[in-house]
Amino acid sequence: MRLLIALACVALVAILVSGFVWWPRSPTDLDHADRRITAEWMGAWQAGEVVALVRHTERCDRSSNTCLGPADGITRAGSLAAADVGQGFVRLGMQQAQIVSSPLTRTAQTAHYMFGFEASTQDWLATCGPTLRDEIIAHKTAQQNLVLVTHSGCISDLEKQSGFPHAIAAQYGSVLLVRINSQQQLTVLGIINPAFWQTTLNK
Repeated sequence: MRLLIALACVALVAILVSGFVWWPRSPTDLDHADRRITAEWMGAWQAGEVVALVRHTERCDRSSNTCLGPADGITRAGSLAAADVGQGFVRLGMQQAQIVSSPLTRTAQTAHYMFGFEASTQDWLATCGPTLRDEIIAHKTAQQNLVLVTHSGCISDLEKQSGFPHAIAAQYGSVLLVRINSQQQLTVLGIINPAFWQTTLNK
């Protein structure tokens, strides 16, 4: 009897360990990455190989904070958060970057407060779905970074299509960085959360 219990315990531990190893996790948290990983993604940015998917900031219809304008837009707090994220991108360098937004109010407003002007909009950034990965690759210009202001569902779609089907939902204003090389191969670099811009890049 004891032997059966011991074997059952061993089997349970094996299942739990294998589940932990094989269960797909979230992309790398770049906020706390080591110097090598940080140098890698910043180098990719300088080479114009990065696509950054930015989730819109705090939406008005899901917050008690003061609305910036329409109910389908962002809050005033969201506009300040968007400006911080935008300043982070400016510090990285926007000389070789294109900005495109989903046409919905909350994403268009986020893009505006990030960079101070109206970004061009494309419908595929609102619908996303199973073709998102291919759309991103098709819209990426060589040696030019692409900043896409979009939605948490779209970020989740790309994560699922890139090997992270159970990733944690993106925060308001968080950024998923992916790299597209000269052979048009897409690699997920990791996630940057809003607080990163106020800490690391201000040093």
